[in-house]
Amino acid sequence: MAGDVQAIWLTGLLALVTTLLLMPLATPLAWWLARSPSRVKSAVEAVVAMPLVLPPTVLGFYLLVILNPDSFFGGLWVRVTGEALTFSFAGLVIASMIYSLPFMVQPLHSAFRAVPESVMEAAATLGASPRDRFFNVGIPLARRGFLTGAVLTFAHTVGEFGVVLMMGGNIPGETRVLSIAIYEHVETLNYDAAHSLALGLLCFAFLSLWLVYRFAGERVEVIRG
Repeated sequence: MAGDVQAIWLTGLLALVTTLLLMPLATPLAWWLARSPSRVKSAVEAVVAMPLVLPPTVLGFYLLVILNPDSFFGGLWVRVTGEALTFSFAGLVIASMIYSLPFMVQPLHSAFRAVPESVMEAAATLGASPRDRFFNVGIPLARRGFLTGAVLTFAHTVGEFGVVLMMGGNIPGETRVLSIAIYEHVETLNYDAAHSLALGLLCFAFLSLWLVYRFAGERVEVIRG
């Protein structure tokens, strides 16, 4: 029981940290994707959306290869922090940010695209710089996109399994999140514990989606995966 409570706390912390770190990174990217005429935009959109179609174990495997202590990035992290990224909470955060990236970018992208061009042009004629238009016009008008992105990113991170299993394994207090705990209970035939955790996640998923559809309005664009 104590282990499950610890897994719940760790899962919530992972989802919160992932959401808070992704939002400032995804916002300018979504704005650029919504407003830029660049020819490479479609390629960037494809890269951002890849976690929607890529098997989680594939993404987790390559993150394991790229971030292990013998790699350039993993070795650099070890030299700076003294700890390995693989099978650690920090590694889970990085993996979760990459895996949940489209769940933050796509709602923001849709919200920024919905900002009327006439409003942006009016702001420009009044002397607003591109930076001012971004912060004072684009972001306020896209607030529903921020709500949608935050809720979907948080909920998606809570439900991760394949990526966190590949990248973090099953270390109590460090990488044992809810989805791993459920899998472990099923493996040991402890169906009562698995049912309790699974039912909790089911209710959480429903409440998350209800929050999105209730408060983000009817113009929420469904992410297709």
